[in-house]
Amino acid sequence: MEVRYSTTDIYDMLYRLGVTANYVGFFHTAYAVSLCIDQPDRLLLVTKWLYPEIAKQYNTNWKAVERNIRMVNAIIWRENRPLLEEMAHRTLEHKPHTAQMLAILSANVPEQRVEKAASS
Repeated sequence: MEVRYSTTDIYDMLYRLGVTANYVGFFHTAYAVSLCIDQPDRLLLVTKWLYPEIAKQYNTNWKAVERNIRMVNAIIWRENRPLLEEMAHRTLEHKPHTAQMLAILSANVPEQRVEKAASS
C-alpha cells in the first residue's frame, strides 16, 4: 500500500491557517511541506537540506526562501493560532521556529492510502 497526499490538500490547509496565495511564501511553504512529507529528516537541517532545494525549484536563493517561510509562520501565528495549536496537539506559548511549524504542518496533511497495482 502506498501513501499519497495532494498538493491541493496542502494549499487548503494553508488557506485554513490564514495564508493566501498572494504571498510567495505560500508556495515555498507548500513545497517545503511536500518535501518534508517525502523525506522527514530534511527538518533536521532546514538551511542545509530544505531551503536550497526550494530555492532551486523557484530559482531564488535560500535566504529568500527562509524569509518567505518565516513570513508565512508569522501570518499563521497572527491569523489562526488556535488551529495551529490544535494541529500541534498542545498549547504553544511562543511562536514556533520555522522547522517546528513545518513539522506540525507536515504531520497534518491528509493521507490517501492507495493500493499499488499488481505487476504482471
